[in-house]
Amino acid sequence: MTEVLFYHLQDMTLENVLPPLLEKSLERGWRVVVQSTSHERADALDAHLWTYRDDSFLPHATWRAGDAQDQPIVLAVEESNPNRANVRFLVDSAPLPADSGAYDRVVLVFNGDDGDALAAARGAWTDCKTRGFEVTYWQADERGRWQRRD
Repeated sequence: MTEVLFYHLQDMTLENVLPPLLEKSLERGWRVVVQSTSHERADALDAHLWTYRDDSFLPHATWRAGDAQDQPIVLAVEESNPNRANVRFLVDSAPLPADSGAYDRVVLVFNGDDGDALAAARGAWTDCKTRGFEVTYWQADERGRWQRRD
């Protein structure tokens, strides 16, 4: 069954939150697609993942790369799954893909300070529950550590 995790950003940026989540995914041996809503955003995330920390390396590519199918992380703007990922991250209010049930895990990261993003996340929550997915809600505590909330 697909597990859908909702990560509620408050006083945090996607650029700070996404790299550690991707690192944890790779540590678990998962293949990942990160879907955003524009080419510009995907390109910005691509540049950021190369430089977010001096002592890190996150192997990744955009969907445009000729070897995207071989990459553990692919940044995309479409619903495709070029690297046969089992985990899909949705950022910037990217919609749930039609094949959501094909993933082990879908991670929806949304900006809680943006009313439209909050409304989209609520709609996605309802959709996921209707589809029978296991859904969980995560929020950072005062130290920035993710806590599951009920």
